[in-house]
Amino acid sequence: MSKEGKEPMFSAKNMQSFTNPFNKNNPVLVQILGICSALAVTVQVKPAFVMALSVTAVCALSNVILSALRKTIPDRIRIIVQLVVIAAMVILVDQFLKAYVYDISKQLSVYVGLIITNCILMGRIEAFALSNKPWPSFLDGVGNGLGYGVVLVVIGIIRELFGSGTLGGIKIIPDAFYEAGYVNNGLMLFPPMALIIVGVIIWVQRSKNKDLQEK
Repeated sequence: MSKEGKEPMFSAKNMQSFTNPFNKNNPVLVQILGICSALAVTVQVKPAFVMALSVTAVCALSNVILSALRKTIPDRIRIIVQLVVIAAMVILVDQFLKAYVYDISKQLSVYVGLIITNCILMGRIEAFALSNKPWPSFLDGVGNGLGYGVVLVVIGIIRELFGSGTLGGIKIIPDAFYEAGYVNNGLMLFPPMALIIVGVIIWVQRSKNKDLQEK
């Protein structure tokens, strides 16, 4: 357990918990977690964006709840408690999406429910929330959710733009390009392209960060 001493809400340590997932500790690019979502929901930007926000909300709320309960949870049932909390948060998010963005909720289909199995959530609870106070755990959850979300949205932009010629359903590539012979790359709409794009992003990120390169 970490020391329970007082520290400013936005101390350097707390802000590091929030910012690290955007670069040197990104859950997708460095920890290689949550890859399955890249296959399922990144054909278009809107579903990718909504999935990113959903995972961020579930990760942050689950971290806070389990951090607050960490001293009362028997070790032998901690995984069960974690799953119950995560499942409850996913249900709330799913109902919210159905109430306010029903069309996108239909596009995401069962993948919202599968957030329960997203290894980022369990990973952050085990690695951080169970040994830190609620506020740092909240920042860690938001940071990791957004770090995951940025990757999803980038993949969604690339796949939708080059696969369909649109972004968010709005036509981007001019008709003049098509008249000149341009053709949308249908391969971008197939799941393997998501993995290829993730691989390229990982390569670019690691080539720029010597700390992540294998020696």
